[in-house]
Amino acid sequence: MVIFPAIDLKNGEAVRLTQGDYNQVKVYFKNPEEVLEFFKKNNSSHLHIVDLDGASSGKTENFDTIKKLVENSDFFIQVGGGIRNEERIKRYLELGVSRVILGTAAIENPEFLVEMVHKYRDKIAVSVDAHDQKVAVNGWKEVKSIDSFEFCKTLSDIGVGNIIYTDISKDGKMSGTNIEIYRRLSKEIKSKITASGGITYKEEISELKSLNIYGAIVGKAIYENTLNLEEIIGIAK
Repeated sequence: MVIFPAIDLKNGEAVRLTQGDYNQVKVYFKNPEEVLEFFKKNNSSHLHIVDLDGASSGKTENFDTIKKLVENSDFFIQVGGGIRNEERIKRYLELGVSRVILGTAAIENPEFLVEMVHKYRDKIAVSVDAHDQKVAVNGWKEVKSIDSFEFCKTLSDIGVGNIIYTDISKDGKMSGTNIEIYRRLSKEIKSKITASGGITYKEEISELKSLNIYGAIVGKAIYENTLNLEEIIGIAK
């Protein structure tokens, strides 16, 4: 299983939100390159970056900061937040990003999603952010009446190779992740699943690995030293 330490960007700073609430922001690093150095020292090989401003506005607000992070590492980097047209996909891929993540665009423009998946294949992932198992969009500020699990099935059927599933109610709360939904997804969805939201304990890493989950995104728990990054990378291998 792959461990993706996360850098969430707001105003060019590395932050974490609680339950996706933009009013509950904690700044961890004013210069995100500092946290990148920490990841390097702890044997990371992958990185998950979210442009929170972009997710909310629909624009690539933190592109220059992401450019610096890409240029200063040889990680496998996936980026999401505000990627809503092909021009932005190409811009990130040309920059050296390994995979781009579609969220709102995947829900609101299914024809675009199908076209991009067929064109870019594994360089496209879809983020499914769930609030009470309903899909949330636009930086988690708007909840649709779409069942998140059924949406994952649809994504898998159209050929999306990688799905990042986040239970918003767990995100940033440091109280554990929703193991049950990943157990169900691992049994019924063909796509690779990355678990995101609330991963707090090393036992969860072991359990997700045993379910053949492809990846796990860890954020607040490593920033708060609840999880040892180097240790969980070892557990996941």
